[in-house]
Amino acid sequence: MVGLLLWYIGFFLVMGRDPLDPQSWAFSSILPLLFVGVLTISYRQLPFSVFSYVLFAIFLTLHTIGSHYTYAQVPFGLWIEDLFELPRNHFDRIVHLCFGLFFAHPLWELFGSIPGMSAWIRAALVLVTLVGLGGLWEILESWVTRMVHPELGLGYLGAQGDIWDAQKDMAATLYGALLWLAIMLCYWKLKGSCSSRSQERTADLPHATDHCSYRR
Repeated sequence: MVGLLLWYIGFFLVMGRDPLDPQSWAFSSILPLLFVGVLTISYRQLPFSVFSYVLFAIFLTLHTIGSHYTYAQVPFGLWIEDLFELPRNHFDRIVHLCFGLFFAHPLWELFGSIPGMSAWIRAALVLVTLVGLGGLWEILESWVTRMVHPELGLGYLGAQGDIWDAQKDMAATLYGALLWLAIMLCYWKLKGSCSSRSQERTADLPHATDHCSYRR
């Protein structure tokens, strides 16, 4: 856990040197830093699994890259744009998709602490919470833009000329959460199949032993 924290702090400091847009970098770094602070303070009172902390670290790394270059100018996104002849840099869509995918499991663990909640209700709460957080992020972005650069509008938001950018970002978060749900369903089905096979083998062993003893 200390290693993950040191990784993020070190990477954040390195990427914080000479960002493409210092003001955008500063505003987009507020919530991630607050989030890391909350995770650090609540580590003992509300711990997550190591796997969840790794997912947090991966997402924060991606977000830090996007903040450094501004999402519209991330080299990896530009390379994909040229490779597939896309009309825009889709790195922001990738990060929103990863938000839904990577934060679903920690939320699943968090809602698991509530007693008497079925798996389907937990999964529904994960989906609803992620879509709500995605919408909240878009609202906060619009507020910041109106306070800092109201004259730039969609240009400052990194919409890249797409008037449906906010809705598509929220949809990407939903798709990531649905992808997590599909992976979990496959995992549960596979786990249930393995458990039933194990029980069948355990049930067959006494009969095999009795049969051998009878023959003896």
